[in-house]
Amino acid sequence: MANFPDGFLWGGATAANQIEGAYAEGGKGLSIQDVLPDGERGRVTEEPTPDNLKLIGIDHYHRYVDDIALLGEMGFAVYRFSMAWSRIFPNGDEDQPNEEGLAYYARVLDELERHGIEPIVTLSHYETPLHLARAYGGWENRALIGFFEKFARTLFERFGDRVKRWLTFNEINAVLELPFFAGGVPRTREDMPLQDLYQTVHHELVASARVTRLAHDLIPGSQIGCMILAMPTYPLTPAPADVLAAQQAERVNYGFGDVHCRGYYPSYLLRTLERAGVTLEITDQDRDDLLNTVDFVSLSYYVSVCETADEDLRIRGEGNFLGGVPNPALAATETGWGWQVDPVGLRVVLNAYWDRWQKPLFVIENGLGAVDVPERTDDGLRIEDDYRIAYLNDHLSATADAIDDGVPVLGFTVWSCIDLVSASTAQMSKRYGLIYVDRHDDGSGSLDRHRKKSFYWYKDVISSNGALIR
Repeated sequence: MANFPDGFLWGGATAANQIEGAYAEGGKGLSIQDVLPDGERGRVTEEPTPDNLKLIGIDHYHRYVDDIALLGEMGFAVYRFSMAWSRIFPNGDEDQPNEEGLAYYARVLDELERHGIEPIVTLSHYETPLHLARAYGGWENRALIGFFEKFARTLFERFGDRVKRWLTFNEINAVLELPFFAGGVPRTREDMPLQDLYQTVHHELVASARVTRLAHDLIPGSQIGCMILAMPTYPLTPAPADVLAAQQAERVNYGFGDVHCRGYYPSYLLRTLERAGVTLEITDQDRDDLLNTVDFVSLSYYVSVCETADEDLRIRGEGNFLGGVPNPALAATETGWGWQVDPVGLRVVLNAYWDRWQKPLFVIENGLGAVDVPERTDDGLRIEDDYRIAYLNDHLSATADAIDDGVPVLGFTVWSCIDLVSASTAQMSKRYGLIYVDRHDDGSGSLDRHRKKSFYWYKDVISSNGALIR
């Protein structure tokens, strides 16, 4: 039987661009997601196109009252979501915010309070305003630090008495692979020299540290976290060269947490950049800003990878977001997206992060993308998603093991509590939710909500504080 501490924060997570829809309502401007109809590695259009499922999402903008009631029914203690930058500052560089956007999120907070659910708000979840991408070049431009700080200040001043936990950037390390998707930079990874790529990273790190200080100044008792895409890397073989290759690959992602948690660039990262001919523009003010470290580290975890020094074996795994070699010791899921399921990897990464940073941790995303096949009954749709229950059970068991190892884990928010448009593939058929949404890849469907088997399972997990986890 798993053992979770009293006060463990159970909940779920979403992102505005994947659920809200209403892309042109309430004074909202366009975000980069509105011109990405095919997901993270797809084409970029000049204007929104009808085949972009995110333009409607799951219509949460109009259905948030009922959706949040379902979260309350499950017994959520916390709900992690994002407030879309382009809903507050439509172009990103305005002097004054869009009051309709602020009023909308105030109503969302009202509903969460009604159900006793604490909000955890992400400031930037792959939602850079499109104007900032096209007019300024996205986060490659230092000017975005100031625009982001104004956005954060607006939310802190308006909602700081209602929101105490904030995340700065979602999966900040993803910008290394996806500069437009994760950083609003209108260039492909192949077209970005390391000098430009890491200068982009630096601007995001400085912005994250600045708004961390701002939150601490404006919101008494606030807790500010960074968010890392965790993908533990194992050596493909015991060969020392493979162990070294795995260590070097891990350091690429560790660097983001090191800066967030220590307040400065680690020597290994500076040396790596120096060898690559990269000289970052770092001002004295930047160094001062970076000293504002986070209160906790949140992470997404889906898969682990391997690494090897043997170039002939360095074949990227189908489901590996940040590269890496498939693990011959792990089976891939049968969902069609090539994930290798590794619950033990979550325990590995939680221990590694705690050992390294000594900051409380929060599993802010974990879940399974799969094709759900509903069965129509007299009572509506029935979705028997035992595969999702098994996946979540095993990862929650690994989380409990990490807690037993001595790792302080604050909570666990399932990705996702409700079906949404997949960020990676822009599909509805790649379903993550505990709640089924009747919408399909061709845009058809009633948008009606239906509780899956996993909904009732997770409700019982929460009510027992995890005692049902095997």
